[in-house]
Amino acid sequence: MSWFYAKDVNLYFEDRGKGIPLVFIHPPVLTGMNFKYQLEELAKDFRVIAPDLRGHGKSEASNRPFTYSLIVEDLKTMLKHLNIDKAILCGYSTGGSIALQFMLQEPEKVLGGVLLGGLSEVMEKDDRLKNYISMGAKTAKLGARSALAFAISYSNANNFSYFKELFSEAKKGSAKKMQEYYECSLQFNITKELVNIQVPVLLLYGEKDKDFIPYGHLNQKFLPNNTFQYISGVKHQIPTKNHKEVNQQIKEFIKNTILTC
Repeated sequence: MSWFYAKDVNLYFEDRGKGIPLVFIHPPVLTGMNFKYQLEELAKDFRVIAPDLRGHGKSEASNRPFTYSLIVEDLKTMLKHLNIDKAILCGYSTGGSIALQFMLQEPEKVLGGVLLGGLSEVMEKDDRLKNYISMGAKTAKLGARSALAFAISYSNANNFSYFKELFSEAKKGSAKKMQEYYECSLQFNITKELVNIQVPVLLLYGEKDKDFIPYGHLNQKFLPNNTFQYISGVKHQIPTKNHKEVNQQIKEFIKNTILTC
């Protein structure tokens, strides 16, 4: 087990492989376990790091409110702990929002980015996504941590054995921090600031992900240096439901874009 201390909490992370560092960032309720297939497969060629964000999984919570800026500071502390100068930030769903915030907040520490169904805001007219995130926040506020963990682990798992792993880790988290993470997601909007991100960013979206594809095109419009690709046959849960294609796209992005910069 690997741990580091960030301001007031001990935070857990997985760290496998050698080479260019990739840091994977999970959405609310889930943990670094969501990137099991990236840890297993990409670690053959790169250094893959997947932390449990504060108040999630094995990582401690704290009385400090969960904010994206605070999580960026946590990730910055982790990189310092690991003696890593620069990394590729890879965020899944609203974890992609944190990856974008990191690219803006700490640009000198970023080699590039990968958004796995990521978003830079929740669009004002997107009632479906706003209601989904609000329901997650309300469920967490009620303390129904296990119910949330069950539902989200089930939707992301690609087999029963993996579901049990995801659920076991997810239900360890703090309901309060889950709630705060969801609430941050509703308030977040840096779309107009994306023009300031100069590093290359890979945009990966499930070809059947009708809810998030519009956010991919929004990111594509504003990010100065991006590559957009669909992941075949899946909706939003691309790190798990079609991990082979995701991992291959990441490998090609690093080979053809990051290493040629």
